[in-house]
Amino acid sequence: MTNDFPRPSPAMARRSFLRAAGVTVALPWLESLADSRTAGGEPPRRLLAIETTMGLLPQYFFPRDAGRGYEASPYLAKLGAFRDRFTVFSGLSHPLVDGGHAADICFLTGSPHPAGAAFRNSISLDQVAAESLGGATRFSALPLTVAAQGSTSLSFSRNGSPIPGERSPSRLYRRMFVQGDARETSERLAQLEAGRSVLDFVAVPARRIDRSLGAADRSRLDHYFTAVREVEQQMRRAEMWEHRRKPRPKLPPPPEEPEEEFFTLLALMGQMIRLAFQTDSTRVVTLFVNPAVWSPRTPGVSHEAHALTHHGNRPEMIEELKAVEERQFAILAELLAALDGVREGGETLLDRTTVLYGSCMGNANSHSNTNLPILLAGGGFRHAGHLRFDPADHPPLANLYVSILQRMGVEIERFASSTGTLTGLELT
Repeated sequence: MTNDFPRPSPAMARRSFLRAAGVTVALPWLESLADSRTAGGEPPRRLLAIETTMGLLPQYFFPRDAGRGYEASPYLAKLGAFRDRFTVFSGLSHPLVDGGHAADICFLTGSPHPAGAAFRNSISLDQVAAESLGGATRFSALPLTVAAQGSTSLSFSRNGSPIPGERSPSRLYRRMFVQGDARETSERLAQLEAGRSVLDFVAVPARRIDRSLGAADRSRLDHYFTAVREVEQQMRRAEMWEHRRKPRPKLPPPPEEPEEEFFTLLALMGQMIRLAFQTDSTRVVTLFVNPAVWSPRTPGVSHEAHALTHHGNRPEMIEELKAVEERQFAILAELLAALDGVREGGETLLDRTTVLYGSCMGNANSHSNTNLPILLAGGGFRHAGHLRFDPADHPPLANLYVSILQRMGVEIERFASSTGTLTGLELT
């Protein structure tokens, strides 16, 4: 994970943080603190890039019709509340990025031939954005991962070196809120594990700042504190089952029951992303989602996710895979709703956050890396419904990345294989 930036100046710290021994709670964007966040007092722009590694069933993701009047596919129907606030793309891919599953690490870089013996990756989209933003936030970027094992992320440095991803929501939470020397940190961790909230430690300074704010800012602060407590409760519920002793059955074991962990962690990581943006702890987040190995617990599913992607067109396997992928879109809808529920000035976190969602696998059953499922939400774009390109003659996916970077305020004309910005995607 990228290194923390130095602490902000004392003036900024007084206006943007609540501190107690061993705990630092960053404040959300507030109108009265606007001058300490961005030039002109506007809320910052942010980037969230998510890749699901196993691809998506194309018949359930891509709409049949182009334009704004398309009939929603089953997966996009899960995002129906945000239909006017996202664009779905078909026909796009990274030129020369092949190799089946090997292409996962190229989703945000576009580097060619990842399965080749001489392959070397290049800088990822998020790191270009993070470099441009400089030291504006505590974390230049947060690479995150939801996977059964390992720390693979979507993030790569300028020399192509992988940046490890954080896969534990608990560790991420502690990094964001637990500060201080070794003794203070140890004491606070013990108290948090015993059920206390980080907000308990900053109650007095929180009341003091609350009295100095206007009604709108007090409402935002209350909304934020409620979100912190909800995330804490979700983490404790998730961890409770990890540490509880399992019973010893007297009967032979039944067929293996699918694990719930994948969807639990995916939803919880979404809540952590909202907190990271809401506190302006970072403005750039990547999330590497790898459902392989897990047998996700969702109705109608009894097989491990990777096996389901090699369905061989068997209807019963396709139905199980569809259930797994639909659940991922339901959780994506929850994340978009969480971002949209946080107001900053006259807009919401979703208005200020470009959310890129997709995969470097077009069809996992055939290991295809073309016609990638790509969706872009929020971010202040004039969304176009379904932008359909000819898979045989399409602009590079990196053209979309140039559009994203320019929307973030990065002065850039080219990225990876790009030939310019993406035609058909305009700003509001």
